[in-house]
Formats: sequence, structure tokens, C-alpha cells
Amino acid sequence: MTQFENPVLPGSHPDPSVCRAGSDYYLVTSTFEYFPGLPIYHSRDLVHWRLLGHVLDRPSQLPLQGVRASGGLYAPTIRHHEGVFYVVCTLVDGAAKSGNFVVTAPDPAGEWSEPRWLPEADGFDPSLFFDDTGRAWWTATREVPGGRPGQTEVWLREFDPAGFELIGEEHVLWSGSLRDSVWLEAPHLYKVDGKYVLLCAEGGTDFEHSVVVATADDITGPYRGSPLNPVLTHRHLGRDHPIAAVGHADLVRTQEDQWFAVLLATRPYGGYYYNLGRETFLVPVSWEAGGPVFSPGTGRVETRYDVPALPAHPWPEDDPTDDFDAPVLDPAWMFLRTPDEVFWSLTDRPGHLRLRVRPESITDLASPSLVLRRQQHQDFHASCELEFAPAHPADAAGLVLLQNNDHHVRLLLGADREVALVRRAGGRDELLATTQLPGGPVRLGFEAAGQEYRALVAAGAGQWREVGEPFDGRVLSTQAAGGFTGVHIGLYANGPGGTWADFGSFTYRRLDG
Repeated sequence: MTQFENPVLPGSHPDPSVCRAGSDYYLVTSTFEYFPGLPIYHSRDLVHWRLLGHVLDRPSQLPLQGVRASGGLYAPTIRHHEGVFYVVCTLVDGAAKSGNFVVTAPDPAGEWSEPRWLPEADGFDPSLFFDDTGRAWWTATREVPGGRPGQTEVWLREFDPAGFELIGEEHVLWSGSLRDSVWLEAPHLYKVDGKYVLLCAEGGTDFEHSVVVATADDITGPYRGSPLNPVLTHRHLGRDHPIAAVGHADLVRTQEDQWFAVLLATRPYGGYYYNLGRETFLVPVSWEAGGPVFSPGTGRVETRYDVPALPAHPWPEDDPTDDFDAPVLDPAWMFLRTPDEVFWSLTDRPGHLRLRVRPESITDLASPSLVLRRQQHQDFHASCELEFAPAHPADAAGLVLLQNNDHHVRLLLGADREVALVRRAGGRDELLATTQLPGGPVRLGFEAAGQEYRALVAAGAGQWREVGEPFDGRVLSTQAAGGFTGVHIGLYANGPGGTWADFGSFTYRRLDG
């Protein structure tokens, strides 16, 4: 392979942060209201990434109960220093706990510590910088008190890694590239050729997103914005460009002395709609006059680049079908908010994922009987095998396409063997179609060709047939639903309770559009 294809992490993988430890690279992204939180990926060539697990995988680490859609975990940063990995992050709008915290681990694939909360660290989007002087620094963003809407500033304070606390004087570093800048955020500090480089996002998280940079001779400033700002953006390319909303970058230097940036961007389709959310892209970086040059030669994020000068290290490809024959769920599966109880089992009926039917619903800010994974392609097939005997007329189980509690699509088997296709938009349900199935196992599925989605059913091993007409998938986009996440595909059981649903398998695969 001489070139790689962007995005390197398709589907909802926003706010990427990366670090290097020797010849290994580790990357984390935001997860908002999903549990476990903060997936951690491993690579040896910056192109191929495998999911190791999650930084926050214990309920004690992550109290997400009652968190609103697109609340929760925002913008983590991962760093490695003297054999210890650090992740800092912000929990937003938590009912039990909110604010900034740090967790550590000697092995990123192992167990991470309980969060150390820093009540003295206000704002959001925290980052750590370990200087070659032996001192460590915490940076973050906060809104300017009494400022105009969206006016923010980046501040810095020394971090004590032994006591997990901020010490010393606070310094305001920068307030943006323009007098009327908005949402200067995602600050990361680096030291390059003796100068301090402050890399930030600016302009909000959508079409006007950008990357800006400032430099200083001393860690505390003064910082001077580059005359070339924004050093990366796609807002001048128009809404028809295939890659948009470029920003929120983090830099890494390889052992071969090459520089790269991971950053978020979107891939709109069917108009300016992006159901996949904000994804992780990889871009080469060079240095000129003390500042970074992103994507030298083009100045924009491309779909293909030459591979880094690192030994290629692909990982075994994931099986498109999960037969639920492992003792624990694959780390690709997530829950909606932190579960208050264990409602799933892989051992009650080996070879099946058993979900207990519970009254908690995906229309509520709750943690329902639901397991999910990301939609990662514009054209895809997703399906499950289901055995289910409702104990109550209101019991139902099946497959969902979830954007948030007020915007999703449900394909559920209920009483009298009826399968109902329901689209929810703006908090209101619309019954699109129903069909009847005979007794025994069934298969339920969704397929998409761009923004044209279809619901599918089959009895046992029989042929697929459509439920109703194809429907417009743009109801599942950020533009319709708001928020910061992409579509997740879920297995779901809901009703008054007293029974369970058995899922024999789940298949997700890309379709050639």
C-alpha cells in the first residue's frame, strides 16, 4: 500500500487526540452520552487502528445517568510521559458529577484509574503539556465572563502530576485569531525548535470550523497569532465539497521525524447532511517559519495521501457478523448512558445476546435495554437475528437507527407477530409501515444507499422483503437533530417487562454504492 484513505476512523469519532510511546500510537475521541466512554485505539503506522477498549469502562468512572443528548464527555486529550499515560477530559451536564478530570494508566490497554476531579479547573477541552524543563502544564478553554456569545479564551496553569492538582499562577494565553473570533477551543501545546506552539480550533464545530495557531518564546506568552490563520479550514470551499467542518487537530511526531495531524471533519451527502457525524482524518504536516503547514501543497484535507514512512502494520479485519459467542461484548458495542443495572447476558443462552425487556425507552433520557455500534458508511447493510415472544401487548424488540431520543427510526417486532417501522422526528412518532410475520426466529435489517434507507424483514432463513417504502435518512443527520454525534445502530428491547429478547447475531457491512 502506497497511499491511505481518509477518514482513518469512519463514523462518529470526533475530537481526536493522539500520542506516541516509542513506536506505538494511541488515539482517543469524544463519546458524549455513550458508555463506556472514550474509545482508545492503537496503531503502529498511523493508518491502521484497532480498538483496544475504552478509557472509562466502569460505572464508577463515568456517571452519565440523566445526561442530555450530546452532553457527557467532550474533547479528551491523551499524553504519555515517563511511562504513564494520561487522559484529561470534561464531563458536561452530568447530574451526579460535572467538570474536568484526569485518569492515568501504565498500559493504555489495561485498567485506567478512577477520575481525579479538578474543581479548580474551569472551562472545557482540557489538555496537558509536559515541557522539557520538567514542568507540566494544563490548558483549557472557557467562555469570557460578560463577553459576547461564543467568545472564549485559552488559559494555562501548572499541573502537579504527583498531587493531580493545579498549582501556581493562572495565565490567559490567547483569545483567538480575530477581534470577533468565536469558540476558540481545543487548545494543545507543543514545543518545536525552542518555540511554544499553541494549536486551537476556532469558528464552531460545523461549516466554519477551522484550525488556528499562535506561538510564543515563553510558555506563559505572550502568544502571537500566525498571519496565515486559519492554517486549515474548508469553509471557503463551499457546502458541496465532499469534506467539510475541518478542525480540532492534534499533532504527533513520528520516530522517523515526520509530523502528522489527526483532526475531525465531516462527509456531507444528499445535500449538506452528515449522518456519520464527525470523523477522524489524518493529514501530513510540515513546518515553515516556526509554524505548521497542514497538507503541504494543497492546504486542504484530501481523501488520499502517501502513507507515513513507517512499517505498515495492518490489523486483522473485523468479522462483519457478531455471533455473540464470546464471554463479553465486543468493545465496538456501547450503551446509551451508564447502565443502572445489568440488563444483558451472553451466558444465559450461549451464542445469543439476551436483552431483558424493560420500560426504559430510547425516547427518554434514560439507559434503556439497548446496545449500539456506529454507522460507519454512507452505504451499508445492518441486520440481526431475533427470537422474541412478547409477554405483554406493549412489549417490542428489534433494530433501531439512533441519532438521539427525539430523532431515530425503530423496526420492532411486537405483539401478534407484527413488525412496525416508526420514524421519530422532533419528538413525534410517525408510523411508516407494518407487516406480519409467522412464528419462530425472524431477521430485521436496514440498508442505506446514501440518504435512501430501507427497512427489511425475513422469516427465519427466508428471503428479505421491504417494510413499506424507502424513507429519507436526513432525519438522522445533525442538521435535523442538532447535537454532536452520528448515527448509531442498536439492538433494543422495551415494554412493561417480565420477558427477554434473544439476538442470535448482528451483521454490519459496507455496501458498494
